[in-house]
Amino acid sequence: MKTLLGKKIGMTQIFNENGAVVPVTVIEAGPEVVTQVKTVETDGYNAVQVGYEEQKAHRLNKPETGHFEKCGVAPKKYLAEFRVEDGETYEVGQEITVADFEEGMKLDVTGVSKGKGTQGNIKRHGHRRGPMTHGSKHKRLAGALAAGTYPSRVFKGNKAPGRMGRDTVTVQNIVLVKVIADRNLLLVKGAVPGKKGGLLKVKGAVKGQNK
Repeated sequence: MKTLLGKKIGMTQIFNENGAVVPVTVIEAGPEVVTQVKTVETDGYNAVQVGYEEQKAHRLNKPETGHFEKCGVAPKKYLAEFRVEDGETYEVGQEITVADFEEGMKLDVTGVSKGKGTQGNIKRHGHRRGPMTHGSKHKRLAGALAAGTYPSRVFKGNKAPGRMGRDTVTVQNIVLVKVIADRNLLLVKGAVPGKKGGLLKVKGAVKGQNK
């Protein structure tokens, strides 16, 4: 199963075999443990539930505690479910690592982008500013939002100031530059969403998707 949960460690750069500098993001991916296997017979579909990162037992609620006791797995901070075609090949307690990934393959990385709080329309949408001279009072304010006579209202979905960032973002077809198996590290080319320490979902790219 080429899907792992991981953490964004940060960015650095490495040199490839031609001596060129390659900017990379370091992701600590896994190891994750299978906590539940779902099949068509029992749940109506095939999927594997995995747990990632150790968690103190007193931080769990009763349903979570019972779930981990039932599967015999140490408490985990994050749980995620991934659809698979061959769910019967996995067992509860099985450990999944970066060993399934190969250098040169393409990945889809999903994370939560950095939150920017409330921002103006220029930073949020890239609007142009107003004139800076001749008594202008609209240097960074939004321009006209609607006509006065008709429709005499602002249409829904109008680009305006508001909350920016903290959205789920997926970057597709990122090249896996290097795998450091003994440290559970993946080095992918370029940037990925989120802040340092943010949770990421890394999976093999689907063939034929948009590049």
